[in-house]
Amino acid sequence: MVRIEATYDGNLRCTATHMPSGSKLITDAPVDNKGKGESFSPTDLLATSMLTCIMTIVAIRADARQINVSGMSGSIEKTMAANPRRVAKLEVIVNLPSDMELDDRAWLITEGCNCPVCVSVSESMDVDVTFQ
Repeated sequence: MVRIEATYDGNLRCTATHMPSGSKLITDAPVDNKGKGESFSPTDLLATSMLTCIMTIVAIRADARQINVSGMSGSIEKTMAANPRRVAKLEVIVNLPSDMELDDRAWLITEGCNCPVCVSVSESMDVDVTFQ
């Protein structure tokens, strides 16, 4: 279990602290929802969690089989919906090294798509994951 504590700092900004490490992050409400958009919004963090979880699981699995994933990169686009306001769609792109064996690549794609965040998101959210 990991404990995260947060404070409301005013002006639609919060500071969250990861208690085991003391690391802090700031969230701001997005511009389209009365905020300043000066940092990640809570829904941006959800999208970031999806992308980085997939990449982390790929790296963990690759390490177990001594597969080199140096240079792996990715991006994610978040689309919001209204009534209720929610994340409607996440479009994920993960770029794997081009010199990877096809069997290793296929296995890592399967493993990455089964990351804890992917299997935890609501079925009402459209998630499109592409590996390039």
